[in-house]
Amino acid sequence: MRVLIVEDEPYLADAIRAGLRRETIAADIAHDGVTALDSISGNDYDIVVLDRDIPGVHGDDVCARIAAEHPRLRVLMLTAARALHERVAGFELGADDYLPKPFEFPELVARLRALERRSQPARPPVVESHGIRLDAFRREVYRDGRFIRLSPKEFAVLQVLMNADGGVLSAETLLEKAWDANADPFTNAARVTISNLRKRLGEPRVIQTVPGAGYRFGA
Repeated sequence: MRVLIVEDEPYLADAIRAGLRRETIAADIAHDGVTALDSISGNDYDIVVLDRDIPGVHGDDVCARIAAEHPRLRVLMLTAARALHERVAGFELGADDYLPKPFEFPELVARLRALERRSQPARPPVVESHGIRLDAFRREVYRDGRFIRLSPKEFAVLQVLMNADGGVLSAETLLEKAWDANADPFTNAARVTISNLRKRLGEPRVIQTVPGAGYRFGA
């Protein structure tokens, strides 16, 4: 999952991003509405965590633009406004969920994962294939019953590959889905992570290289 955090308070934005990264969620930050719209146009996000009261383009207008121009992109409004009519107004603008400040971080993560499930074909929290069992809720991976300890980035890449249902994903797609905007598009991070994953998962190999195309999960 890749998230854009639109929040004009730098400390809060950085704290949210750090917490999401610990949950294997790639996250970028925009501190104003103009930057947010530019980032959305240039990147493949799954969810936008949007504060309503931001400078530049107001959060309400950002939400309306997303609903009109990016209908598959989910919006979680994160704001200090608590009144019922304010929450209703947010939903009318196109928001998919609403979380008032202050909030508990585990609830934010749970709401993001719920939005992710709604934006894709229904998937069970536990995916099993070729002897690999990935539990997205507990963030655990097993092979033939043996626990495999993975780094957050390795877990994120494996999850993206397994959710592709045998489809071939390029290194660029993996960077889009499992890294944030700070990732160098010319980096070999995806290749290195795939190599480490193969070592940790062991033989027989379940992540295949498709020459000239990318990577695929499957025997």
